[in-house]
Amino acid sequence: MTADRPIRPRRSLLFVPGLRPDRYAKALEAGADIVCVDMEDAVALERKDEGRRLTLPLFAQDTHPQVEPMVRINALSTLHGLKDLQAILECLAPPPSIMVPKVKSAEEIQLVDTILSTALTKHIRLCVIIETNQGLERAHEIARASDRIDSLILGAVDMSADLRCEKAWEPLLYTRSRLVHAAASAGIDLLDVPYLNLDDPEGLRQEAMACARLGFTGKASIHPNQIPIIHAAFTPTESQIAKARKVVAAFEQNKTGLVVLEGELIELPVVRSMYRVLAIAERVGGR
Repeated sequence: MTADRPIRPRRSLLFVPGLRPDRYAKALEAGADIVCVDMEDAVALERKDEGRRLTLPLFAQDTHPQVEPMVRINALSTLHGLKDLQAILECLAPPPSIMVPKVKSAEEIQLVDTILSTALTKHIRLCVIIETNQGLERAHEIARASDRIDSLILGAVDMSADLRCEKAWEPLLYTRSRLVHAAASAGIDLLDVPYLNLDDPEGLRQEAMACARLGFTGKASIHPNQIPIIHAAFTPTESQIAKARKVVAAFEQNKTGLVVLEGELIELPVVRSMYRVLAIAERVGGR
């Protein structure tokens, strides 16, 4: 890989409610690249302590080697968000990744980075939800706020409310495009919001394909049945893999840094994208 940050598939993310730990093991076998146990939106306010108590022990269990386990904490501006972080600090087997909601500034992420600098938590990675007007405005700074950040994710429900627009493709196109720009600039992944209508697989397919064309690297989901549709949109095709192999081979054999393949000038950003295709294809092929 030409970049320092390792590439792994983050085509799909499956949410599991924090109050349903019995679903976690099954979710790990559902085929998603990421499984995220949700202690925020999926847990009512009066049951937050219960959700935390049920969720955090799950990460002491063995996981599928190809699945990235994650926990979604509450917003850092709330008491329960602070309790979540404290419990993670005290956990003997803390989650490998944390999804941080309602982030509005780079300083919030830098604070989390500092808090997690203990021996037991220094390995923890971050996924940042951009779901507010302030977060969107500062998306570029947030995306670069910490080396722990592996991905951003769009929170379209809160975002559309904050922007006073309909939660539909056209009104949120600028939002999605700005996040693509921020994530690509930082060299991190970008996942789209879940498609909430489980009875509309064609709508999910169309939205996932549109996100892939725009520059997203994956999409979240709320049901295992959505994962194959999402993977079809974000998994490289055989022709894309074949082209990537040609480009990478030509680049690695050429010592000048200037590569022309089949009449097309291949510059470094294209080579980086080809490495991404091959890395994802390799990981997916190992399943």
